[in-house]
Amino acid sequence: MGWQSRTRTLQVFDTELSADTVEWCPLPQWSHVLACGTYQLQKGDDKQTAEDSTAPSRIGRLYLFDCNPQPSFIPPLTETQRIDTPAVLDLKWCHVPISERPLLGMATASGEIQLYKLMESQQGTCVLECELSTELGPDRLALSLDWSTGRGESSDVRVVCSDSSGSLTALSLGEASLTAVCQWKAHDFEAWISAFSYWDTQIVYSGGDDCKLKGWDLRMGPSSPSFTSKRHTMGVCSIHSNPHREHILATGSYDENLLLWDGRNMKQPLSETAVGGGVWRLKWHPSQEHLLLAACMHNDFHILHCQKAMEGQDAPCPVLASYILHNSLAYGADWSRLPLSNSTPPSPQEPPQTSVGLTESGGHLRIQYESPTGSFDTSLEDDSGRYIPDQCSLPEKSSIPDPFTSPARDSQSLSCLMATCSFYDHMMHVWRWDWSPEEQQKPSEPAPSS
Repeated sequence: MGWQSRTRTLQVFDTELSADTVEWCPLPQWSHVLACGTYQLQKGDDKQTAEDSTAPSRIGRLYLFDCNPQPSFIPPLTETQRIDTPAVLDLKWCHVPISERPLLGMATASGEIQLYKLMESQQGTCVLECELSTELGPDRLALSLDWSTGRGESSDVRVVCSDSSGSLTALSLGEASLTAVCQWKAHDFEAWISAFSYWDTQIVYSGGDDCKLKGWDLRMGPSSPSFTSKRHTMGVCSIHSNPHREHILATGSYDENLLLWDGRNMKQPLSETAVGGGVWRLKWHPSQEHLLLAACMHNDFHILHCQKAMEGQDAPCPVLASYILHNSLAYGADWSRLPLSNSTPPSPQEPPQTSVGLTESGGHLRIQYESPTGSFDTSLEDDSGRYIPDQCSLPEKSSIPDPFTSPARDSQSLSCLMATCSFYDHMMHVWRWDWSPEEQQKPSEPAPSS
């Protein structure tokens, strides 16, 4: 059975400063909450002294949004808060509530890990309040962080982070403290990424600009890595442990390759997929163990299906859909856990997006600004500038092979909400992906006349 794959832009938001990280809250009660972080290198002041000019100013802003993706409410995002901060390099929500509230971790250019608690304001909206912070050390940028709670385990909550000095820091979260348990030199240059194994949270992975992927067993101490891989040929900048399938690890690099690994054998990857751009972020789907979202810097955002690779068939992961409407470096990407109806919402937005299994042509994307909110929507026009309504029939669709091997899953449809952001154009997009079986014509029905 063939499958249809379709992506649709729901809203675009101008973050003003360069956007590099975006995260949906993973907790069911707060899954409508979205956070976005920005990073801006300030140009030097002409009046600065030579000494001052050696320390560029990096500023940022943390945005908080409320999302209502129901078809009757367009656009779906409402900005509820913005906080000026040091430049933001990474954001991650804790996967479990802390003191019954969501907790957001932020890695900043000031070398701090800051934790924000999500609260309800007097107006009934959600707002963030700074709860805790800790400095990693002088003269360094915090580049990434990850929580040990990826599989929903709430005991012994810890954070691991990486920084521009090549160091990793493991931190323990107490009732009123975020305390460094250990810090060690892990890479020769920038340690771009750090991540827990969600199945054994004493295991930490890291990737650096020295082109090395390393593993660390915190029980053995950080004096030497449990493995070092040089399989990537450029800096390793993304790692994500699969929360649904034990031992499965995804890594990405500036070398434009996505590698899947079995953590029990780090000498050789399970598969290698060329994605055409540096792989800055990787995110496994919240519930579908085979689906992986990749932010590919110079080559947009892609959803890959990893089933065959995970089964050891040594095959590249096919791309099920691509989102190509950003005009700059594809950096931040995340899946939402908000439930969506399988039916496509009746909205005028119809971006001329192409993805595997669906080709849409004959239209031009028109940006419809909504000043002064900084957000805007999109619609489709033909060559003469006439609006193309959503109900119009689309060009003929080609089928993509059914990636599932289980017949019981052939009839399942999937609708997902995503947020992505890009750097120099300072844009955040919210979009949906619908994936459904190709409708088969019943044998009893006559073929349509041409």
